[in-house]
Amino acid sequence: MIQSTDINPEQIPWVGSIPSDWQLARLKRTTKQIKNGIWGDEPKQDSKDIICVRVTDFDRTAFRVSLNDPTFRNVPLSHRVGRTLKKGDLLIEKSGGGDLQPVGAVVIYDHDGPAVCSNFVARVEIDDSCDPRFLTYLHAHLYAGRVNTRAIKQTTGIQNLDSQYYFDEVVGLPALVRQKEIANFLDRKTAAIDTLIAKKQRLIELLEEKRAALINQAVTKGLNPNVPMKDSGIPWIGEIPEHWEAKRLKYVCDLETGHTPRKSEESYWDDEECTIPWVSLNDTKTLEKSDYIDDTKIKISEYGMANSSAHLIEAGAVVFNRDGARVGLAAITTKPMAVSQHIIAWVCKTEMLNTFVLHVMYAMKGELYRLTAGSTIPTIGMNDVKGMITTVPPIEEQRAVMALLLRKKQKIDQSIKKIYSQIERLQEYRQSLITAAVTGKLEVPVDETS
Repeated sequence: MIQSTDINPEQIPWVGSIPSDWQLARLKRTTKQIKNGIWGDEPKQDSKDIICVRVTDFDRTAFRVSLNDPTFRNVPLSHRVGRTLKKGDLLIEKSGGGDLQPVGAVVIYDHDGPAVCSNFVARVEIDDSCDPRFLTYLHAHLYAGRVNTRAIKQTTGIQNLDSQYYFDEVVGLPALVRQKEIANFLDRKTAAIDTLIAKKQRLIELLEEKRAALINQAVTKGLNPNVPMKDSGIPWIGEIPEHWEAKRLKYVCDLETGHTPRKSEESYWDDEECTIPWVSLNDTKTLEKSDYIDDTKIKISEYGMANSSAHLIEAGAVVFNRDGARVGLAAITTKPMAVSQHIIAWVCKTEMLNTFVLHVMYAMKGELYRLTAGSTIPTIGMNDVKGMITTVPPIEEQRAVMALLLRKKQKIDQSIKKIYSQIERLQEYRQSLITAAVTGKLEVPVDETS
């Protein structure tokens, strides 16, 4: 390892002051070889088939390769030279990423079996003077500090990492034995934190299951457990109170379908006059997080509306996503909006509350997924949309059901929000622990078992 004596560590934010017995070195000095991956051909069920690690196999929490669902590719032996992974290699993401998750993540390959990595990934063979696990944590520190973004080049929609530039960055490195001690320490500490986070995530799952059961009970059974019941004739609904009805939604709500004007017409979308909210698949996160949608990612102009089949839908409509991975997500509009062809809007008639219909949509989640079964791209067809069923209690009972349900939901949601906040603090602590340890700011105890 060659020390970079010409650089003051305190001038490098991600290094800062380092212990006196640590060295400064460029990342490339920690490697023997960096080799781009290969995608190969479709598997042929012969001896040339081999696991090919993709970016989707990166466990970005544990900083390791996960092979729970491995991809096999056909790669001749001659093409594997320098690319066959061995335990202790690091893998670096070279292409992909985005604004929230930039390219450049690094994970360790800690499996015994042979594999290669895809062409969007590079294999990093580690120098014998370094501990692979320590370097994994060191790269995690650099990624969290966005040092990798200095080496990103983006000429198209895909980010590309200039690995030569990235591995020219300077870091502080202790002796090999100290690297192992720090890695062992972080293995233990992060494992304990991850266990605690997993328990909290499981608690969130239980609360979400409780919330789902509460919603289903409210919109299919009501508030009175002693009321006479009858069979609704609808499998996902089951029995309903005797005085309730089960009707197709289109009979108690006006069905509004969406439309997407030509994207090539810039004046429809990019003009300063584009002020009309337009609900689309770009609003999935909003639909997922809230019962209401106040604004949209994309706006359309009045000119675009006038020259297409799109039209303004009144405030208070229940919009839901009928296409894509998150099919069934729904929310209530708080202002007049237009919708894309991927979105359905229900405008409630006088006999239905929009909040009640919204929660019927939530309760239908399993049924909606059933309707998309077998589709390459999940889609609820218009015939199925028109056949959707809702329970119809008397309007005053709907109000009573919703008042109680929303109070109970709020308590659960507050609990979930609190746990998410706890998880976020644990994750921040985990990262700060890694940063402090790999930069020498934390006095890691000597590991007498190493």
